[in-house]
Amino acid sequence: MKLLIIEDDLNISNYLCKGLVEMDHSVDLAINGIEGLELGLTLVYDVMIVDRMLPKLDGVSLIKTLRDNQILTPILILSNLGCVNHKIEGLSAGADDYLSKPFVFGELLARIDALARRPNIIKRNKELSAGDIRMYLDEHRVTRNGDDIYLLPREYKLLKFLIENVGYIQTKTMLLHKIWDINFNPGTNILETHISRLRAKINTKSKKSLIKTIRGVGYVIEK
Repeated sequence: MKLLIIEDDLNISNYLCKGLVEMDHSVDLAINGIEGLELGLTLVYDVMIVDRMLPKLDGVSLIKTLRDNQILTPILILSNLGCVNHKIEGLSAGADDYLSKPFVFGELLARIDALARRPNIIKRNKELSAGDIRMYLDEHRVTRNGDDIYLLPREYKLLKFLIENVGYIQTKTMLLHKIWDINFNPGTNILETHISRLRAKINTKSKKSLIKTIRGVGYVIEK
């Protein structure tokens, strides 16, 4: 299985990664909520293991954001906060299971296996499209009219976010926050540069420009 661990305690995260890799699982690790959210929105996982008390973005808010973005991957909360109210809050946010620390590794494995084999869980969409653009999320691959387009990580993330929000104008401020985690004016043309490069790559054999500029506002991929 491919697992995402979002945990800022290095002792616990190292223990989890080592144990899960030894059980032949593929593991990605994020040490804060923003990094974990970016991975959860970008890549496809079988199960996510999320701590509640995370820097930059807490676990409950992270889970709510994933669910708001139609990410239906099973999520197990692993937390020191183990009272009933905390469990209710985590499960109400969209988590599928809740395990309190300290925990027994064998029980964690059993819960992961149980979440992964639930027959009624709907996996997230593994393909996005806009016009003749196709994004194959499992393969991290982009095509237009059947031709492969090779994008750098930020270009891929930018295109993915625009396609996920087709028909909705994304302002410069929103894109800087979503793609670069920048919450201020960086004083550079970093966004404009990436949009220009992205356009050059996806428009090479097409007369139709997919990404529209809304002057003074931002960018949009029209429906």
